[in-house]
Amino acid sequence: MRSLLVLIDGLGDDMIPALQGQTPYTFAKHPLMDGIAKNGTLAHLSICEQDITPESCSCILRLLGVHKDDIPKNRAYLELLAHNRDISEYEMVLRCNLAAVDASGKLAAFNGQGLMAEQMREAAALCDDILKDIEFIHLSEYRNLLIMNKEESVLECQVKPPHESVGEDVDALLRPLCEQSLSISYFLQQTAKRLAPFAHDGLHYTLYPWGPSARQVLPSFASLHGIKGGAVCKAEIVLGIARALGMEVAVPDTATGDVDTDIAAKAEGALTLLGRNDFVLAHFNGSDEASHRYDYAAKAAFIEKIDREFLSTIMRHYHEPLKIVICGDHVTSSLTGKHGYGCTPVIAGYLNTAGQEIQLSSYHDILDFLMKD
Repeated sequence: MRSLLVLIDGLGDDMIPALQGQTPYTFAKHPLMDGIAKNGTLAHLSICEQDITPESCSCILRLLGVHKDDIPKNRAYLELLAHNRDISEYEMVLRCNLAAVDASGKLAAFNGQGLMAEQMREAAALCDDILKDIEFIHLSEYRNLLIMNKEESVLECQVKPPHESVGEDVDALLRPLCEQSLSISYFLQQTAKRLAPFAHDGLHYTLYPWGPSARQVLPSFASLHGIKGGAVCKAEIVLGIARALGMEVAVPDTATGDVDTDIAAKAEGALTLLGRNDFVLAHFNGSDEASHRYDYAAKAAFIEKIDREFLSTIMRHYHEPLKIVICGDHVTSSLTGKHGYGCTPVIAGYLNTAGQEIQLSSYHDILDFLMKD
């Protein structure tokens, strides 16, 4: 029997006073999810369980069966793989956000707030060709990567993630990294000058490098489970994970990685992958992005849209017996905008067959249900 994991990124959340004290998930209307839960099971589980970082890279790798010891410390290398690039063992790659800074030098936003997508592309174009030692790669919107020669001191440097650092002094946040690498320090000084024309309304913009990682080979999905796997996704980290694990990948042209993604196209992609894979991951990133913007209403609406447009399409057009799990990877609070430990809803059930009783007490049970006959 084939399996489908519907992963709603950052599904876990706080209880929101404006949503009558409910989380976005419990506030949202999702009759198809409710039907699967009624005939299967609904649990609230922690995927990170206090022993891995509550973020998408580690939690999704865990849900795909990768052992904790094989989970990369940082995810930049996987995001590079998402764009069909690789590095040698003598290089490293860093994530690099386009960040907004207020007049006092504090981080106002980690995601280029105040700039349109086209302006972010223009800003990124100005940050290339500054140093031969650093290759700048624009991914999408505020997301970028830096490739440079491997420096162990940089790989070991702890830079606080920008989405966890809003309101803190940017110079202080980046000082440890700049002290370890003169190249990065000079690069940031020069890019700050080039980004100066984008300043407006008390905000100016800077690059925020973080999360350095070296090349790391992961075990294949087939070697872990003895089955073929596929993934329909848009977010760079999930695309990179799928490619690193040797899974078949589908990226709809109209997918965005946010709440405006083409959910119907993702459903079609999932159906196609189910036709030739034993397991399919369908990843939805908009819920996490909404929480980072403190937009609990948009998160609830996005959950409803997944129910209405994705699950309904799968249920109408897939007629073979199917195991299905709908869950999050970690908590993303719509009150703080930050990731956190805690539980996420987990729905497990069967489509087109009665199936067996399902017991869920930990993430191990999710793996056993999806990957084993």
